[in-house]
Amino acid sequence: MPNENRYVIDPESAAEFARLLKQERLFTTAMGGLLPEQPMQFRHVLDLACGPGGWALDLAQQAPGADVVGIDISQVMIEYANAQAVVSQLSNAHFEVGDITEGLPFADGSFDLVNARYIVGFMRRDAWPELLKECLRVLEPGGTIRLTEMETAETNAHSYETLNGLLSQAMYRRGMAFSEVRLGATAMLRHFLQQAGCEHIQEHPSLINYSYGAESHQEQYQNNAIIFKLTRPFILKFGLINPEDYDKWYELALKEMRSEDFCAVSFMNTAWGMKPTSASLSYP
Repeated sequence: MPNENRYVIDPESAAEFARLLKQERLFTTAMGGLLPEQPMQFRHVLDLACGPGGWALDLAQQAPGADVVGIDISQVMIEYANAQAVVSQLSNAHFEVGDITEGLPFADGSFDLVNARYIVGFMRRDAWPELLKECLRVLEPGGTIRLTEMETAETNAHSYETLNGLLSQAMYRRGMAFSEVRLGATAMLRHFLQQAGCEHIQEHPSLINYSYGAESHQEQYQNNAIIFKLTRPFILKFGLINPEDYDKWYELALKEMRSEDFCAVSFMNTAWGMKPTSASLSYP
């Protein structure tokens, strides 16, 4: 199946669906809110790779005057998001199935905000410029592109970092990560916006602390336990480690994360820029 070749984790996986439901709001809280760095004054919003729709649904709830559209490749997640919009009586939230790496199925100038969070898990390194070009196309002049990515954790847990390192290596070899030791996408966001021709580019860093005893420790423990299980087939395909050794590292990592001296933080970076209003841009 195509998804098995292009995605680190199968987007139709039930376990991934459940994981994303919890992760979305956890990370939004750690970032300080839905749009903590700028006024919530957008009228037409597009959320790329929206997953089960948590960010888009919350935005539609908090900004009833905005029309919010989410797009994701997963049929299961889009069906859930649309059902949640109906149950929550959010007539201003709409979701549709689509592969954002194949272009955006929207007319020029349709939105004043295009948002994308944590897409390094399926984006090829060389595909970012084309995606940014599409984002600019569907933005009205003066509209905003907003990108958020997370870096692999900094911890005192050797086994945990070993698994993160294996995942980064596998993603680098697949053409996704920007480094063999880190995902590296957080450092690239400003560059991509500059390369696309955006103006007034800014960045807002944030972090999530999930050390033992921290408020988010248990949720992140569960999150990482699922991630390392679901990414196992992807990592093993590259011959970086044999299955038996991977399973040993996995069990050790779980043990480390349950230890009272476990310390971990993950850094996130949000970067945004505006589509120029003065120059006319062409999109062949």
